[in-house]
This record gives sequence, C-alpha cells and structure tokens, in this order.
Amino acid sequence: METADLQGTVAFVQAVEAGSFTSAGERLHVTKSAIGKSIAQLEQRLGVRLLNRTTRSLSPTSEGIGYYEACVRALAEIEAAQSLLASRRQVPSGRLRVDVPLAFGRRCVAPVLFEISRKFPDLTVEISFNDRRVDLIEEGIDLAIRMGELDDSLSLAARRLYAQRSAICAAPDYLDRHGRPQSVEDLADHSVIGYGREGIVRPWVIRHSDGHLATFVPKARLVLGHGEPMLDAALAGCGIAFLPTWLAADSLKSGDLEMVLSECLVENIVVHAVWPVTRALTPKVRVVVDALVEHFSAPPWDAA
Repeated sequence: METADLQGTVAFVQAVEAGSFTSAGERLHVTKSAIGKSIAQLEQRLGVRLLNRTTRSLSPTSEGIGYYEACVRALAEIEAAQSLLASRRQVPSGRLRVDVPLAFGRRCVAPVLFEISRKFPDLTVEISFNDRRVDLIEEGIDLAIRMGELDDSLSLAARRLYAQRSAICAAPDYLDRHGRPQSVEDLADHSVIGYGREGIVRPWVIRHSDGHLATFVPKARLVLGHGEPMLDAALAGCGIAFLPTWLAADSLKSGDLEMVLSECLVENIVVHAVWPVTRALTPKVRVVVDALVEHFSAPPWDAA
C-alpha cells in the first residue's frame, strides 16, 4: 500500500465523528478547506462518494458508512501498534483531553492531573470542568470521569475508581438551636438543604438504624443545584444537608460541620474513568487511569 492511499483517511474519520469539516479541522489543527480538499481527493482516488454534503449537515453515504467502520478498525490497530512501542518507553507525551465533573473534578481529580503534568513535561493536559455528560467521541475527549450510571457503556471502556459516600451534616450552631435529630423521621422537623434542578429535588438514599436502605425525599426549604453552594449553606447554618464526604471532610475535621445520624452514611454514587472503546489505551491515558486508581484506593477524605 502506498502512503498516498492513506491520505485523507484520518480527515474522513474525524469529519464523520465530528459531523462537520469545521469541527474536524479544529481537532486536527487544520483549516476547514484543508479537510474538505483532503476528503475530496480521497473520494477521487476511491472512485466513490463517501459523504453527503449540504449547507447544514454532513453525513456518510452507505458506502461511506462501511468505509468509516473499516477505517476505524484499521486506525485502532495502527494506534495500538504505536501504543505498544510507546509503552516500552513509558514516557507519556502528546495532547491529553480530560473531562471531569465541576466540583468533584476540581477537588478530587485535578490534583492528580496536576501531578502528572508536572511529572511528564512532554504531555499537554487539557482539562474541561462541567456537569454536562459529554460525548467523548464527538467532542474528541480522551478520558472522562463519570459519576453515576454509565448509560452509554457500549461505546465506552470503563474502570471503576470510587464509591462516593454521603453523610447528613449541619453546622453545630444550627443543631444547638434546633436540636439534633435522633432518627430519620426527626428530619421532618428540621430545615433541609436539598439538591435539585429544574424543580426536581433529588431524594436521599440513606441507611436506617436497623441497616436497611431507604429513599428519603426531603421537604427542602432551600434547594440548590450545585454541591459547593450546599456546603456553603450548611456552614452558614441554613439547615441540614446530605453531602458527599469528599466535599464535607475538611469542614467535619475542623468542627465547622457536625455529622448527625452517622449510621446513615452510605455509598450512593459510583465513579468511573471512561474512554472510547475505539481507541487503544495509550500510555498517556494509562498513566492517568493508574494514578487515579491508586489515588482513590484510599482517599484521604474517607479516612476513619
């Protein structure tokens, strides 16, 4: 096979995955016109139209779909071979795009990524922080941290990192004024800080004193759509909150917050590292996954 036979293949795959020449160009750091020209030359060499183009959309033809699937497999094999060679050097390099949840990512994941960036100067790490569940393939993300169920697991490889635990907490001043609940039923007599979005308050999954798990729907007087403001509200004495230990740990240790109903502490959200199954686990991704697995094996905020 001549080198020319492969020209345009990567541009074609990126155009199909990104849905436009512009987005494909951004991924490959070339212009929109360069992507279009490369794919046009590929179609000319193959003697078949691979893409249907309109002013508003871009989609593969029936021939293009088959060619795309073959190209993805071939490029994955090439990347796997390159990864094997690179792994022997054990020097992660290139660009690594990571997407993480906003608060959890900033507090619990970013420090690990900062250390990796410091350790490997040939690695460029790009971190996006948001609570939107991104499409890794469409948006060109190499690795993401997911909290909760993996609803797109067929397209992703995953590694379990951590099971989040949450605790019922309040400021000592609030508890001194309103009393300390002795049972889940007592929460009905307290001001509750709830997590909610779009008018829906998320229920708490808590453990009763006899050990069984139950869902508790708080009648919240204050509803916030982000964890860190919930922590701020609890510290301000606004009421009782159900907070993950990674968020509340420092305040609990300092005494600014107090845990109530400690037997209710329960693992309620699983955290995974995920990456596209169409891509080999390259050294740059592997070093991050391995570091995260080690970090979350004994997280300091969950220490007894």
